[in-house]
Amino acid sequence: MEKIRKGDDVVVIAGKDKGKRGTILRRCDAEHVLVEGVNRVKKHVKPNPVKGVVGGIVEKEMPLHVSNVSLYNPA
Repeated sequence: MEKIRKGDDVVVIAGKDKGKRGTILRRCDAEHVLVEGVNRVKKHVKPNPVKGVVGGIVEKEMPLHVSNVSLYNPA
């Protein structure tokens, strides 16, 4: 049973972003989720003119383990 689904509001309960709130963007697999604005890292990207990719440093979200997030209850 999947307790946390896409579109749910969650709060991070462990890790470097503890206490931050966000929305689930997608489930990467059964144990990992991608949360909007949480666990952001800087990735170095090589330019690829064939695909039209400009090189540089890109900031993106990385997956979190489901055990590190909890559903947010505003009440």
